[in-house]
Amino acid sequence: MFISFEGIDFSGKSTQIDLLKDYLKSKGNKVEIIREPGGTEISEKVRTILLDKENSNMFWETEFLLFSASRAQLVREKIRPYLRDRIYVISDRFHDSSTAYQGFGRGIPIQVILNIHKLAIGDTIPDITFFIDIPIEVAQQRSRNKSSENLDRIERSEDEFYEKVRNGYLQLADTEKRFRIIDGMDDINVIHKNIINEIETFEQR
Repeated sequence: MFISFEGIDFSGKSTQIDLLKDYLKSKGNKVEIIREPGGTEISEKVRTILLDKENSNMFWETEFLLFSASRAQLVREKIRPYLRDRIYVISDRFHDSSTAYQGFGRGIPIQVILNIHKLAIGDTIPDITFFIDIPIEVAQQRSRNKSSENLDRIERSEDEFYEKVRNGYLQLADTEKRFRIIDGMDDINVIHKNIINEIETFEQR
C-alpha cells in the first residue's frame, strides 16, 4: 500500500508518519518511509539545492522541475520496487505537494503541473493521501519555535503564499477521492486513531 501525507509546513506530518510506521510494523508489516524531496542519493542532492536558503533567486519553473526530477528518481529507484515487494510505503509529501505549492502557490498553470506529473510518476499514485490541515496562524506560531536561521528556503515564504497552498490542498481534496482531510488541531493520539481507521476502512474494501 502506498500512503502519502500532505500539509503546509509545521502541520505535524512527521509525527503522524512515525506513529503510523510503528503501528503497521506492530502488525507484522514491512514498512519504508520516504521523504520529498529526497529519498535516494541523487534526490537528496536535489533536495539540498531546493531548500538552500541561499538560492533565493531560483525561478518557480526551476523549483518545480527540480522537485519533479527528484520525484522521478525516487519513484523508479525506491517506490515501485518496494510496492512490488508488498512493502507499505509511507511518503512524507508526494506529487500533490507540487500541485499545491508550485501550482496553486506559485501560479504555474495546473495543467502544466499535471502533464509533468504524468512523465515523472506515471501511474504511481498513492492509494490514500492524508492532508493534515491546520490554520495558517498556527503554522506561523509553530515556525517561531524554530530558529529563523534553521528555516529552509520554502519555510521562509509569506503567509499569503501559504494561504494559496492550503486552499490548493482543499481544492484537491474536493476532486481526489483518495484524499482524507485530517484536523491537525486534534490531539496527536486522536489524529493517529483517525488515520488508522481510514486505512483499515480502505483495506476492507
